[in-house]
Amino acid sequence: MKNILIPVEFDTNTQKLIDTGSLLAEKFHSKIWLIHIAAPEPDFVQYTSGTGPNNEREARALVLKKERKIIQEYSDALNKKSIDSTALLVQGQTIETIMEKVDTLHIDLIITGNNKHGFIYKLFIESVSDEIIKKSKIPVLLVPLDSIP
Repeated sequence: MKNILIPVEFDTNTQKLIDTGSLLAEKFHSKIWLIHIAAPEPDFVQYTSGTGPNNEREARALVLKKERKIIQEYSDALNKKSIDSTALLVQGQTIETIMEKVDTLHIDLIITGNNKHGFIYKLFIESVSDEIIKKSKIPVLLVPLDSIP
């Protein structure tokens, strides 16, 4: 197991996923790829008073810059612990982008979180981890996470 992919969402559970990945990476001398999928650029930018395409682009650029800094800090912390890590911030559709990176980076394992949800929630909303499991051709490690009410 040479390459581990950990999709992160910058929530309270991110560190738990990274800690799980780092344990495996230490044991197997694996590289960790941290990936955050940012929303793709909107096809339509609404013109309202005081805002326009330039303001929207500037605001979006600030968000991406902040997200890039956060994911890089996670990666730097792993590298300081002598765990080979690279941070990726990619704009796109979440599942499709993750599956594309699995192929291009030769990922051997995906580590993702799994929140406990009730039947009604699952009936109407399918989680990212569920979609990853359905589409992945490689092993997926589900880390149990606390549900957020």
